[in-house]
Amino acid sequence: MTTAAPAAQWPLTLFGSRRFGNALGFLVCYGMLAFGYYLQFVKGVEPCPLCIIQRLLLAATGLAFLVAAIHHPVGRWAAHTYGAVIAVFALIGVGVAARHVWLQHTPEALRPACGPGFEFLFSTFGPIGSLSRILTGSGECGKVDWTFLTLSIPEWTLIWFVIFAGYAIFLSFRD
Repeated sequence: MTTAAPAAQWPLTLFGSRRFGNALGFLVCYGMLAFGYYLQFVKGVEPCPLCIIQRLLLAATGLAFLVAAIHHPVGRWAAHTYGAVIAVFALIGVGVAARHVWLQHTPEALRPACGPGFEFLFSTFGPIGSLSRILTGSGECGKVDWTFLTLSIPEWTLIWFVIFAGYAIFLSFRD
């Protein structure tokens, strides 16, 4: 006679599983992206070049969470590999968001001048050449358009990238 897990334990098993955790990470990432597009297209908050890079890194982090959830490797080394890949995307996001937060807290007189738009940079300098120019930030990156609980969008994004990096490593040790 086989014994089934008590009914009270199934939520812990589901919510404690690596597959569910990775799926949850994916949903949070894409929920954040959806909210960003809501702010852009409904509320009229235009993203600066650093915001666009943070969106791309958020999408990459979410996609890595999704692939990890779908694949759900059994081996420990594969789980650690997924955790490391997700953490790397998130930590790059931490760096970009930290730069953006720094620009927002730099006094306006010391802030770099506003630069050309995202589309102009890519068409003129190509993806590699424009990346260094984008990461230096510009005046429009220092402007705070929206806050929630006194934190700006880059500050919230920085917090969430840190959470995603730690969460991915935590999940890689789950069964």
